[in-house]
Amino acid sequence: MFAAESLHDWLGHTVIDPDGHKIGTLDAVYVDTTSDEPSFITIKVGMINRHRLVFVPVAGATVSPKAVRVQYPKKLALGAPAIDTNGELAATAEPEIFAYYNLDYGTRPERRLARR
Repeated sequence: MFAAESLHDWLGHTVIDPDGHKIGTLDAVYVDTTSDEPSFITIKVGMINRHRLVFVPVAGATVSPKAVRVQYPKKLALGAPAIDTNGELAATAEPEIFAYYNLDYGTRPERRLARR
């Protein structure tokens, strides 16, 4: 495993938790609007006709030839805030995503996340 430098290169690959359990498939990368650095990824999870995209922080993520490993357990990731597979992240939902992972959202009036 090595540090995840360009997560865009891994779209469509399997995402696993620290124990190697498959969470789902990497769907998109969301960057912090102040730094333009990757902040969250969305992972496509669910069963046929019932897919959704869950948000997971990228801090500490690593990659291997076959998977992206995140630093959060599968159970935590599956319970994370989600959007429909063809949905958009509402600005009002951003604080909930940060709070779910006990991350500071801050008090800036502008959006913190942008899909890249």
